[in-house]
Amino acid sequence: MEGRNVYSRGMTQEEENMNYVVQINSLLQPRKARKESVLDLFSGAGGLALGFESAGFETLGMEVDKDCVTTYSNNLIGRAEQRLLTVNTEYSKADIIIGGPPCQPFSVRGHQDGLNDTRNGFPAFIAAVEKAQPEIWMFENVRGLMYKNKFYLSQVLNQLADLGYYITYRLLNASHYGVPQTRERVVAVGTRKNHYQLPKRSKVVRTAGEAVSDLIHQEVPNPRFLTASMDEYIARYEVASHCITPRDLHLDRPARTLTCRNIAAPTSDMHRVKLADGRRRQVTIREAARLQSFPDWFEFSGSETSQFYQIGNAVPPLFAYALAQSFIRYLDKTDIEERIPDVSWAQMNLIGETVW
Repeated sequence: MEGRNVYSRGMTQEEENMNYVVQINSLLQPRKARKESVLDLFSGAGGLALGFESAGFETLGMEVDKDCVTTYSNNLIGRAEQRLLTVNTEYSKADIIIGGPPCQPFSVRGHQDGLNDTRNGFPAFIAAVEKAQPEIWMFENVRGLMYKNKFYLSQVLNQLADLGYYITYRLLNASHYGVPQTRERVVAVGTRKNHYQLPKRSKVVRTAGEAVSDLIHQEVPNPRFLTASMDEYIARYEVASHCITPRDLHLDRPARTLTCRNIAAPTSDMHRVKLADGRRRQVTIREAARLQSFPDWFEFSGSETSQFYQIGNAVPPLFAYALAQSFIRYLDKTDIEERIPDVSWAQMNLIGETVW
């Protein structure tokens, strides 16, 4: 890609069609080519930041988890600060704010307690936008925010709109942006001007086999093979849940959603690969990272469990790269199409794209 401007466009068809592993290892490389400052809140291990830095932005992360902070700072141009974010946290002016407020309050596994959950990070996110006054911001969160907690989502977006932003949001699937994983997430973007466009879907759908087929038959240090009792437990679970297709990793399609729980723990819905000799084992750190579109050079810090949690919580960097490219098109005004709100506050449709 030498000699070409890769910062003001999406991926070319040639880049989309290249070998998946080659693509993530070559395309996802931090580089500084933009002047805008990016504040990355609840930054985790830096999946969102890697996508933005690969598009030419430099980031500053803020994250409470020590291992995440180390991973972020060791792999990216920007650094991460270990900070617990609250409504009282102070910020300098920022051109862009990105982040993933803690999603446990809105996830099915997290019991969807939403507003009443002490882990709710949205008040701190809203306060950051009010204080830093960015030109454009975005947050990513679990799909549960659009269902049981859709009233709270409307409250959050109302408060952000009142700060002077046009807001676009939609339930997006990472598999539509080159990630070999079915991963639905709510993405909301706020802009000062009304011409932002979400990234267009990729024409290429990646499979789990494209991501990990070269890894699953390699010798693995300390492999976590499933025992006979675990196989029996999973079989009972799949019968009870009327599961028609075993939940092994199927190489001919995108993987199921990766979460902290299903890659770190030996649970009934764990991600596992089936080997040629019939044995099954849990996925490795590198296999999980590939399925999340982390390049092979990206190293995670901390214990094995901590690394799995960092991967499961991350925004897939390739998905983040597509979002970063849409930010560039907005900032450079290369894709302007004035958009007029066609719904009132009371008529908001929380499934599908809405702009106001």
